[in-house]
Amino acid sequence: MTSNEFPIIYDQKSGNALWIDLRQLNLRYQIPVGKIGKFFEGLKQDKVLATKCPKCEEIYFPPQDDCPKCKISGLEWIEMPEEGELLSYSVINVKPPSFSHYPDYVVGIAKMKNGVNVLAWIKSKDLKIGMKVKLKVVKREPEGYLTYELGD
Repeated sequence: MTSNEFPIIYDQKSGNALWIDLRQLNLRYQIPVGKIGKFFEGLKQDKVLATKCPKCEEIYFPPQDDCPKCKISGLEWIEMPEEGELLSYSVINVKPPSFSHYPDYVVGIAKMKNGVNVLAWIKSKDLKIGMKVKLKVVKREPEGYLTYELGD
């Protein structure tokens, strides 16, 4: 393979062939959040909220306003439990461009006390499947916005 035939370079450290796409993708999007605005208000109060269907009692996280099972809207708001158990995690080395300014980070899935699985960044030094984690509100820097993460 030569550079004239394919956009491939070879990593100097590993010798691995890397495809370098010459196209640039910039993606900006808007997501309507009016029906779940209470979720963001909850973060301001240091609470992570979910929604629960009053008919089938299914809990939705991230929250949504419509139950796909019962076909009803206007679900109830509940606070997510703080305690959970780590089911899986992955260290992110290759990041999307919008996260490239962060050092490598970890995302994981935890089963919370109410049975709901939560996907989030994890802040912990020693990660082990089955370990106890806590769901908490944090301020993500350098952007300065509120979000949630799992930690010790």
